[in-house]
Amino acid sequence: MANKEAKKKVANVFNQVADAIETGQFGAKTKVGITTLGSEHGVEEIVKGAEMAHNKHQDLEVKLIGPDVDTELSVIYETDCEETAHDKMEELLQAGKIDACVTNHFNFPIGVSTVGRVVTPGLGREMLLATSTGSSATNRITAMVKNAIYGITAAKALGNENPSVGILNVDGARQVEQALKELKDNGYEINFSETVRADGGCVMRGNDLLQGSADIMVTDTLTGNLLMKVFGAFTTGGSYESLGYGYGPGVGEDYDQIINIISRASGAPVIAGAIRYAADAAQGELTKVAQQEFKAAKDAGLEEIIEDIESSNSAAEEEVSAPPAKTVDEEISGIDILTLDDAKAALWKEGIYAETGMGCTGPVVMVANEDEEEAMEILKENGFIT
Repeated sequence: MANKEAKKKVANVFNQVADAIETGQFGAKTKVGITTLGSEHGVEEIVKGAEMAHNKHQDLEVKLIGPDVDTELSVIYETDCEETAHDKMEELLQAGKIDACVTNHFNFPIGVSTVGRVVTPGLGREMLLATSTGSSATNRITAMVKNAIYGITAAKALGNENPSVGILNVDGARQVEQALKELKDNGYEINFSETVRADGGCVMRGNDLLQGSADIMVTDTLTGNLLMKVFGAFTTGGSYESLGYGYGPGVGEDYDQIINIISRASGAPVIAGAIRYAADAAQGELTKVAQQEFKAAKDAGLEEIIEDIESSNSAAEEEVSAPPAKTVDEEISGIDILTLDDAKAALWKEGIYAETGMGCTGPVVMVANEDEEEAMEILKENGFIT
């Protein structure tokens, strides 16, 4: 009996060697789990996506967590309960029985959010959306600053050592830009992208989304989530996500699991892409990269920058009276919408009459021609423009 078992083991080794020679894949395969419950398209759709990934990529092995199904894939844990599936998923990750997992409807702790991966329709470029689910912080600006680091982390785990970073033109974009540029000036490496629009800069517009002007597009999570749905389902009318790699892995400073998110509307092609993305994140040691990136960012003053952001946002505003009114005929742009009134108040405090408005490129402070130069200096000194 023992001799029979030994022969079986030797045969398995020879089979593995033969497979490795045939596929070019030597060493252990990356094991990716996937929970199969919760899809609007049924368990069969998730299994179909899992089979697509398993058959296409010789470097990974897909394990199912969910009800028993008719498939060549192994069901590593059988259950008909989503909550139990999530508990087992985390148990398997912690035990090292799977390297990463794909699931939906999973709640990350505050401080962890996912980096989505899409294919942009303009030029067919891949782009990371930082972030698409979860919450990096309770303060909006702090969260978006962290989202940039999460995006850089994911890009580096995918093998891009110098990813370009753009900031989507949403509320808070200018404050995020200032914070990230301060972080870069302090020594943290950020390769800012340039918008395709003529006015330039790293604040991105809709055109940039379609063309994939940046490797990483930084935005707030709710906007990122919406964009993921648009990029994934714009060819199908919205009920079936057919394009891309899903909502991505949860990234956090001390988060030690690789859990990639799909939505209930994700179809088999996106599920297959999400499994590939999860395997890429595991192979690129995403959690280790996150620790390295946060150490570098902290060495460049990340915590102090965040403290300044949150203290300035929570400080009580001083009551300032308007100086005598003037005709305002010059626009000063580059000010975030969330700090527009504060910028006006800073000028009033120095005796310069100003009004606020919306110009062609976004929020503006308007001043008289003779006050423009001094107003620019005051706004720069107070951090409203760069």
